[in-house]
Amino acid sequence: MPETLIQAIKAEAARQGFVLAGVTTPDPPPHWNTYLTWLVEERHGQMAYLATERARLCRRDPSRLLPDCQSILVLGIPYPNPGPDAPEADSGSPQGHVAAYAWGEDYHLVLPERLKALVAFIEDRVGGPVANRWYTDTGPLLERDLAQRAGLGWIGKNTCLINPAIGSCFFLAEILLALDLEPDPPFPADRCGTCTRCIDACPTGCILPDRTIDARHCISYLTIENKGRIPPELRPSIGTWVFGCDICQMVCPWNRFAIRQADPAFAPRPEVAHPTLAVDMTLTPQDFNRKFRNSPIQRAKRRGYLRNVALALGNSRPDNILPALANALQDKEPLVRESAAWALENQNTCKK
Repeated sequence: MPETLIQAIKAEAARQGFVLAGVTTPDPPPHWNTYLTWLVEERHGQMAYLATERARLCRRDPSRLLPDCQSILVLGIPYPNPGPDAPEADSGSPQGHVAAYAWGEDYHLVLPERLKALVAFIEDRVGGPVANRWYTDTGPLLERDLAQRAGLGWIGKNTCLINPAIGSCFFLAEILLALDLEPDPPFPADRCGTCTRCIDACPTGCILPDRTIDARHCISYLTIENKGRIPPELRPSIGTWVFGCDICQMVCPWNRFAIRQADPAFAPRPEVAHPTLAVDMTLTPQDFNRKFRNSPIQRAKRRGYLRNVALALGNSRPDNILPALANALQDKEPLVRESAAWALENQNTCKK
């Protein structure tokens, strides 16, 4: 039997490293009203770009992004599974924790070329240009809704899309196509059941009953998207996370038993995945740019990253971290100086 167009597209997607691929329509996603309520209740924090009129309208109607859109190809590509336990820190040189998706190359740099190659393959197969738009966490789409409707998995209680074979440690990408493809059936079931491990494990209690997150209390938001001071009352709960957080994924049974097959592009860079806090507290702007070249950590910028490192040091205990914090009191960035001052005070308080 000859290979169909969609079979050929999925085979090429797999060759490009996308272990998940499904097709859905540009119809309004089922959880748009939940998204709207989330915005009205200001759970998006400082991420004002999520609440613009264009952002709201395009998420309700993806065809606004591509007026001739007939199909949406939704893709998933795995990054390293952080495992059920965080790496242990050496008591002499405390290490920070970085979300596993940021251990290797920045997916914003890796995936566009693969998406372009996949579009070129589709156009070659159909014998001409196909109007398209592609995104990887870069466009106003409710991508987890689209992915569930394309059969890739279900939206878990921690808000991550979960696939029964590979868990939730994968990036999503979408290609909107002016091409009529047969849609895949939606993923049929919610397999979280009565499990509440993610909710129970969250240090800040940011996971809400309607499968949304209050970003204002989420460690990932606080250490990345938040560009200012982290509220003092939340600082102890951050522990030693310096970029993002994986706790809700690390405790998820679906990740514990998932097939581990991270794409080589996202292989861990040890100095990035498990940074030595006292060392990184001394990074100059040039050192920061050199160490985190092509890394998602660039998104936090040096001042945001060193803010996080200072707070992580404040939540650590060894005495030999004090010189690094003391030196940070002279940093050119007020945000770093304030965080270092809090960390030193927290150290002193812990010793009383």
